[in-house]
Amino acid sequence: MSLLSGLRGGSDVGFDSYGTFVPEHNPDPGPFLSETAVLSGTDHAAFHRLTMDLFDERGVYDMTFGYNLARLNLDHRHPDAGFRYGRETDDRSVLRAEFTPTTEFCPQSDTLTVGAFRAWNGLSDRHEYDLVRVRVSPGHHQSTSINDKLQHLETRYRKTGELRMDDTDESSDESVPF
Repeated sequence: MSLLSGLRGGSDVGFDSYGTFVPEHNPDPGPFLSETAVLSGTDHAAFHRLTMDLFDERGVYDMTFGYNLARLNLDHRHPDAGFRYGRETDDRSVLRAEFTPTTEFCPQSDTLTVGAFRAWNGLSDRHEYDLVRVRVSPGHHQSTSINDKLQHLETRYRKTGELRMDDTDESSDESVPF
């Protein structure tokens, strides 16, 4: 069996299907989602299936496991890791996404969350949200600095529509997210 077989939730043992939401195989919503309408059930599954497609298109892959980052939510080996989503209650055109890495020292958390932000917001014509805000859970040892960076990226995006960090960031919103 290929390492990449079942990327879309096929018959791989140890992975849930993209069409399902299994609460015990997903992280609990963290503080970034505390004042939102947290997605669950078919709402979570539908947005997560779209996320898989967007991450494929933009190259948001977890290099440790060798798969699309969206697949982490489906991996039975890591039931407390992945993304959870919540709609802002005062502005339903804004979705929040909180990423919980597999360990508190995950070296890819910065790159993966920036990549996720750029994928969701760079391809915003593919979903119903005007903005997807992203944060890493506070359990990560560098959550404060990563979340400050994501806040800066979000502020710049709201003001300019650009997905770059600043004028010295050579990546464009047309390229892969990294």
